[in-house]
Amino acid sequence: MITETLRKMVGVFLLVSFVVLSMSTPVKDYLHIPKQLVMFEGENVSFASALPVHAEMKDAFRSIDVTQTENSLSFEAKQRDEGQLILNMGGVPIKQVDIKVLPNLKVIPGGQSIGVKLNTVGVLVVGYHLVETEDGKKSPGELAGVQVGDIITSVNGKRIEKMSDLSPFIEEAGKTGKPLELKLLRDQRSIAAKLTPLKDKQDDAYRIGLYIRDSAAGIGTMTFFDPVSKKYGALGHVISDMDTRKPIVVQDGQIMKSTVTSIERGSSGSPGEKLARFSDDKEVIGNITNNSPFGIFGTLSKPMKNGLFDEPMPIALSTQVKEGPAKMLTVIENDKVEAFDIEIVQSIPQKFPATKGLVIRVTDPRLLKKTGGIVQGMSGSPIIQDGKLIGAVTHVFVNDPTSGYGVHIEWMLHEAGIDLYKQTQKAS
Repeated sequence: MITETLRKMVGVFLLVSFVVLSMSTPVKDYLHIPKQLVMFEGENVSFASALPVHAEMKDAFRSIDVTQTENSLSFEAKQRDEGQLILNMGGVPIKQVDIKVLPNLKVIPGGQSIGVKLNTVGVLVVGYHLVETEDGKKSPGELAGVQVGDIITSVNGKRIEKMSDLSPFIEEAGKTGKPLELKLLRDQRSIAAKLTPLKDKQDDAYRIGLYIRDSAAGIGTMTFFDPVSKKYGALGHVISDMDTRKPIVVQDGQIMKSTVTSIERGSSGSPGEKLARFSDDKEVIGNITNNSPFGIFGTLSKPMKNGLFDEPMPIALSTQVKEGPAKMLTVIENDKVEAFDIEIVQSIPQKFPATKGLVIRVTDPRLLKKTGGIVQGMSGSPIIQDGKLIGAVTHVFVNDPTSGYGVHIEWMLHEAGIDLYKQTQKAS
């Protein structure tokens, strides 16, 4: 009995000691030092450290300068590299810190309103229509198993690029009675179908009973471009077809300058919108090679300036973004880029590419009065914090237009083909 009581008292003592120890400043400082640390060349990061630890580089890793004082531990990145740092206390290893030093990439933030024109791979099926035949109304496309959202990529073995490419095949099939051999792209899978056109008795012409589209157009906001490679990123989210709600599979496309003509103010339950037109000269300033969940991407053929930040600016990783004030660059009148106050409500550090990594709220009184907050057309507006480009606006909260989501800039860079992590090289 006495032994059991003693055992419980020892257990309670150890538990209380552990709790007290874990709440002590030295231990909390130690726990605050991460196991993984990503830095840029020339960057300096410091951590409070009241423990008598000693830092040693593992193997030949010499790209970090470590400065130790009684109360802090500082890391300064000298050049791109990756390796490990061992923290010792009394000669005993207590923690390994994996460090990766990335190239000090700088890009130019955007904010400009742009016009977007996309050409699809093949032609997109956006709906059915009924052909009035002698036997009643039918849709040959629906009877053939073609679905809304399918992309017709070839007919009778011949590639289809635009709507007009289909007409000769439909006419020939109508005359011969032979079905069309279709190749369809459905959810990234290739599917075969046979479609027999029917004659419309109203105009004596053969029809396939499908509404199709081969291009799309709209407006958005430029996020960034790389002054060296000329690669750019915009919008921050995928462009989907307005009818099928499915992402548009891009064959090619163009971007051009656009001018904001007016604003439809947003309110709860009714998102607002920028109304804009393509520039009068319709000059193409870049191509579109990729339409992804993180925006549209391509290469600029003409330089762009926003008049506020026209010099290359460093970027921040998702782990470096903090809650608090920031700026959003966008256009609300004509083609003038302006900076507006916002707040980073939440930032989710992400190890892998993912959308909606930021929650933001508009705090700028002028922008709130003019637009009600975030409106359609602001997608892609760059977000700047502490002199670094950290991300882009992507979506508005329908029930609260003052707030919305953003995407971290590192994932847009990745989609643009500017992969920071792949550029890391071992120091020689």
